[in-house]
Amino acid sequence: MMNLVNDTVKAIPPSGIRKFFDIAAEMENIISLGVGEPDFDTPWHIREEGIYSLEKGKTFYTSNAGMLELREEICKYLNRKFDLSYEVNEVLVTVGGSEGIDLTLRAMIEPGDEVLIPEPCFVSYKPCTILAGAKPITIPLKEENEFKLTAEEIEAYVTDKTKIIFLPFPNNPTGATMTKEELEKIAEVIIKHDLFVISDEIYAELTYEKKHCSIASLPGMKERTLIINGFSKAYSMTGWRMGFAVGPEELIGAMTKIHQYAIMCTPTTSQYAAIEALRNGDVDVEEMKKAYNGRRRVVVNGFREMGLSCFEPLGAFYVFPSIQELNMTSEEFCTKLLYDQGVAVVPGTAFGDCGEGFIRVSYAYSIEQLKIALERITVFVKKIKEEK
Repeated sequence: MMNLVNDTVKAIPPSGIRKFFDIAAEMENIISLGVGEPDFDTPWHIREEGIYSLEKGKTFYTSNAGMLELREEICKYLNRKFDLSYEVNEVLVTVGGSEGIDLTLRAMIEPGDEVLIPEPCFVSYKPCTILAGAKPITIPLKEENEFKLTAEEIEAYVTDKTKIIFLPFPNNPTGATMTKEELEKIAEVIIKHDLFVISDEIYAELTYEKKHCSIASLPGMKERTLIINGFSKAYSMTGWRMGFAVGPEELIGAMTKIHQYAIMCTPTTSQYAAIEALRNGDVDVEEMKKAYNGRRRVVVNGFREMGLSCFEPLGAFYVFPSIQELNMTSEEFCTKLLYDQGVAVVPGTAFGDCGEGFIRVSYAYSIEQLKIALERITVFVKKIKEEK
């Protein structure tokens, strides 16, 4: 029989996040802090708008790029929240942020191109880069630098083949953010080397203490930046699969062409719900953000009280504590914790090799679950320390 799967796909490992999630799903009395999914229901008025659209028979294809009404709302939202100015022909509505990443790479990559990817990072950047035919070049982010990317680090990794750099801030899995001043230094290097930025800003609304700054808002950067964003995290709409990409019209046009052949359009019901989210969802976002912020402090303090080093995240809903002093690999720690105490967390290595020695813990769960999980992890860590 013919070889059904090509070698490139065979060589790509499955997601390290899903591995632990699937094991935990088959066990009893498990607290899973593994998946990055809000525990809030989608606000009722947003769900209601989706329901109304079905009741009114709005069940047909929309424009490939997304409903004009939705793209107009996205432009208003970006301007209102992040001081970004875009026209509707610079917006593409996608099936979650993940499709936007894939489309951008497939629309831009030529054989031999290199793509800079700061690690640890979201699990899809490297596989999507490889599938698009480019070579991923990873830049290790360091705990001592608060997992931020620096202009000097970019300079060290740029070659004459470098075409694109990912800027994934607020970051999954570390929760690191970047200030405007730090982005300005990076922008100088990007312009100097004529690079293009894929700025994944899916957690932009979940930035604590400071307002999120998009690199596209800096002088000379809008024309060389593609922003990925969506509704999953801020509006608790993961299952609706609604994202969007904004960037140069020519690139959005090319991405729309691929989207047209692969997807046709995002679900119509989800688009109506997304319009309602943008028009009337600000209060919901603030309430959820306030809850996440409270949980963030509980979880960071919990790990520090165990005696583990834990960087304070200022974005997203993850903490990335170090387990290096326990002399265990991340995989070993997570596996033993799961079977010993029934708590599922994700090895740092699921987000790149430089994640070794760390674990990712999502705090998008109820405060009651988080406190029980912290108690169990404390027992586990104490036992490991006593065995040393």
